[in-house]
Amino acid sequence: MTRALLVVDDDPLIRRLVAHTLHDVADFEVHEAGDGLEALEEANRRRPEIVLLDYDMPRLDGIETCRRMRSDPRTADATIIMLTAMAAAEARTRAEAAGADLFLTKPFSPLHLLRLVDELGGAAPRR
Repeated sequence: MTRALLVVDDDPLIRRLVAHTLHDVADFEVHEAGDGLEALEEANRRRPEIVLLDYDMPRLDGIETCRRMRSDPRTADATIIMLTAMAAAEARTRAEAAGADLFLTKPFSPLHLLRLVDELGGAAPRR
């Protein structure tokens, strides 16, 4: 069975950069979504083990997307990494309250992202 990873960001360049960086890491199939509503659809279809979720997006922001993923049994066990350009403590607090497991501030090192996903991917699935 293929393991899925979902990259969610409204900026297509960031999505492509992250997806390209993570291509073939820890046997994950990388999927993309451009906003929170697309993310929920993809997450329900793909059931990703890891979700890289942008904080600030149109239509449905990362906070509400995270809350909805946590409340849905099909996606509740995914590891959610919130990505944001805001380093403010309030953003981190809101992300944690919504159910995010980790918080990564943009810009981040592609090498750091690779290491993080590789470490998470090596752990036993949470399902």
